Amino acid sequence: MPTPQSRRERPAKPALTRQGIIDAAFRLMEQEGLQRVTMRRLAQALDTGPASLYVYVTNTAELHAAILDRLLGRVDLTTDPGADWRERLIAVLASYEEVLFAHPALAQSALTARAAGENYLALLESLLALLAEGGVPDRQAAWGVDLLLQRSTASAAEHSAQREDSNAERDWIQLRQALVTASPDTLPHVRAQAGNLISGAPAERRRWSIDTLLNGILATDPRVQ
Repeated sequence: MPTPQSRRERPAKPALTRQGIIDAAFRLMEQEGLQRVTMRRLAQALDTGPASLYVYVTNTAELHAAILDRLLGRVDLTTDPGADWRERLIAVLASYEEVLFAHPALAQSALTARAAGENYLALLESLLALLAEGGVPDRQAAWGVDLLLQRSTASAAEHSAQREDSNAERDWIQLRQALVTASPDTLPHVRAQAGNLISGAPAERRRWSIDTLLNGILATDPRVQ
């Protein structure tokens, strides 16, 4: 049998820090998926007890929000200064969607997780600067950026979930069939618009939806009742 090793002879474990815990959680997410990032599993990875983690992180929701903020550091905020402000804003939101799309579970978690770290603030700063460049009044820009991020987050969560669903293609075929065979007597508008309801490439729909939101944000003063 191996000779037991005294604790005093073992290498000292690195001291726990919030940054170190988030680093470990992010690695765990990339290796095993977000669903495995629990306080218990993370404590095992760090060779400590779950109670020790609660000194630095309140709960799993806060941990997931911190992971989300770390991931937001991959959003490309660099834009072509010679391009129109709308094109640049759409490019930033497209990068945001792509980052979330690459991590399906986190994309869905982002619908409720509230990131508040430096990367989230940098994303906000970029979007607000572009809206200001476009002449959007301050209050409308501040409220509007929330709408824009909600749209992009929901889109990423929806499409990433479809990618993970083995039945997604079958469901899409069934939906298309239901639309084109809808009764012209009881569902005349659905039948007439069947082609339009399923038309458009993802990039086209993204552009249209963001333009629609921007037009409304520019035209609607939140102080007007």
